[in-house]
Amino acid sequence: VQLVESGGGLVQPGGSLTLSCAASGFTFSSYVMKWYRQVPGKERELVASISNSGGFTNYADSVKGRFTISRDNAKNVMYLRMNSLKSEDTAVYYCHAPGLSLWGQGTQVTVSS
Repeated sequence: VQLVESGGGLVQPGGSLTLSCAASGFTFSSYVMKWYRQVPGKERELVASISNSGGFTNYADSVKGRFTISRDNAKNVMYLRMNSLKSEDTAVYYCHAPGLSLWGQGTQVTVSS
């Protein structure tokens, strides 16, 4: 049972990046999934949530209109499309299955010129 994030990296302000979270070992389509992010010295922050079917999504005010959460239940993958990135989006991004108390290892996103 695991979650593995990928897709992080260095991007310039205003740029875009898409994160992926590959799930294995459980029935992915049965679970709500979430993206969190964390900056050193600060609490982990909820970024976005998606229902098990993908029909309902929710976003933090700080990313609303810029980030899009989605999932492909046939491939057991969740995504976070991040547009118009800002320096304050720099963080380690984690995917989370709250129903299983399961976290990925995180992927670093750095927004800098």
